[in-house]
Amino acid sequence: MKENMLANTKVLPDVRKLSDIKDVAYDKEFLAKTKDLDIYYMYRDLALSVKDREDMQKEGLRYDITVIPPRMLGTEYVKTLGHYHPIVPGTALSYTEIYEVLEGKAHFLLQKEEKGRITDVVLVEAEKNDKVIMPPNYGHVTINPANKELKMSDLVSSRFSSIYQPYKDKHGGAYYELREGFVKNPHYGKLPNLRTVKAENLPELGLKRSEEIYSLVRKDIKKLDFLNRPQDHGWLNKLYKPR
Repeated sequence: MKENMLANTKVLPDVRKLSDIKDVAYDKEFLAKTKDLDIYYMYRDLALSVKDREDMQKEGLRYDITVIPPRMLGTEYVKTLGHYHPIVPGTALSYTEIYEVLEGKAHFLLQKEEKGRITDVVLVEAEKNDKVIMPPNYGHVTINPANKELKMSDLVSSRFSSIYQPYKDKHGGAYYELREGFVKNPHYGKLPNLRTVKAENLPELGLKRSEEIYSLVRKDIKKLDFLNRPQDHGWLNKLYKPR
């Protein structure tokens, strides 16, 4: 449990169990012989003060923390279920999201679907203090590829619900990360090659590596406008593009 300093109470996490992610796991033999167990923990809608919560609610934002303990799902590294964000009304762009690695190491597997096919797949490698934005129109899965706990925070719009079904229908993301490396998910048919990039600096947000993303809630919450209005922030479309 995490301390919610707003009310000085304990916050119980939403628990994602093996049974919740069975549709997207690679190793079906592992699933068949393994009893249900906790996979990762999501602490949603956190705030450090009443004012912070009011400010986030006014801007339509939410702050979460996710904890993914190290584990192998058979031959596959532990991961989240995966989801897309809906389109912002009146635009052609989906809502965005920003993550920060607080402890451990993360692989963010991003994929873009256009007209029923995947046109781009990007692996963003991130370590402690790295910030990673999910660009408009990309679904994403988070993988813990290390033998230590992954703890990450995120800021996201509170105006939508995530879309999980496409990942369930395709039995996971476009690629699976196994001990021996990445393999394509055959349920997608033809896929582009996987591109790997490092987490980038985000000068538009003015964040230093030593500053957590939560600091923007207190010092300049308007810089998080891109989470609800990606159409006003053209720099989002340049993230993780081939050089």
